[in-house]
Amino acid sequence: MKIRSVSGHFRTLKLSEPYSIAYDSVDRCESVFINIVTDGGIQGWGCAAPDPKVTGETARNTLKAFDKELESYLLGKDVFEYARILDSIKSTNPGQPALRAMVDMALHDIIAQKTGVPLYKLLGGYRDSIPTSITIGIMSVKSTLVFAEDYVKKGFRNLKIKGGNDVLEDIEKINRVSEVLGTSVKIRFDANQGYSLNDAMTFLKGVRKANIELFEQPTQKNDLEMLKLITQKSELPVMADESLISLRDAFFISRDQCTDLINIKLMKTGGILEGMHVNSIAKAAGIGAMVGCMDESALGIAAGLHFALSRPNIRYADLDGHLDILDDPFSGMLKIREGELIPSGGNGLGWTALKRINI
Repeated sequence: MKIRSVSGHFRTLKLSEPYSIAYDSVDRCESVFINIVTDGGIQGWGCAAPDPKVTGETARNTLKAFDKELESYLLGKDVFEYARILDSIKSTNPGQPALRAMVDMALHDIIAQKTGVPLYKLLGGYRDSIPTSITIGIMSVKSTLVFAEDYVKKGFRNLKIKGGNDVLEDIEKINRVSEVLGTSVKIRFDANQGYSLNDAMTFLKGVRKANIELFEQPTQKNDLEMLKLITQKSELPVMADESLISLRDAFFISRDQCTDLINIKLMKTGGILEGMHVNSIAKAAGIGAMVGCMDESALGIAAGLHFALSRPNIRYADLDGHLDILDDPFSGMLKIREGELIPSGGNGLGWTALKRINI
């Protein structure tokens, strides 16, 4: 099954609700979409949603690399040789995981369509749906409560609250949300690298009675010794996110037991194939995984969902990056029922269930 044509498209997607985290404020995301067509007429779609502060890429540089190198490289390639294709892209474009992720996504999409099944079934089909958390950015305690109560009314039972700028305010937010919403709602707290060791210990002591499910990336991404120390001292499960970009990172973090959990994002790891390897390392070390996301189209979120549904070691999902995107070309690819993410039911990534794609 050879690749007959390839095209790339740049889009700026605005957010309906801008938000802040410890190191950034976000009101839009820039994405690249690719379409691959085989000689048998099967189409596959993929997308890249790079973050310069996380993956070191921009969408414009991603499209430039695609136009300059990948478009001509992919033509005539056999889709079923995807491991060889992706390894070659990794070799020629190091440090560009989102670029690799969008090609990986499109190739997996085609193969699952050819097989006649949704992608998660081709990958292993461990479960049919998974709850997702929904994110509340850094805002006042009062506003945090308003958003939290609104999301719960919409059926979400897992809230991800961002912090890292003011530990005492973070403690107040977590305790107030926990008091108001009770034990039926689980809280995930993400410091986004904002804490010192003292901050982390203060936070853990201050929220010990709250209903917190996990404590994500308290330290600077390169400070694995501090991450390990907090993990050892914490009664809450600690999760690494920004500290994990590559397969090599997964090896060192898992080998040294620096964390209890890892956050696998396809844009960071370079796609589903590499994500599978990262998850296997974590599983071998007895570390659980969550599949997370950037701000990205429902197409990218669908890829993360299919990956999350395929493996038992993936315990959590944080796949809400599409919910605030305006004019998403792939809007409607996912179903959400009472906070539970469900694939569209179509073969591959499921975009074939859409009536129209507005690229």
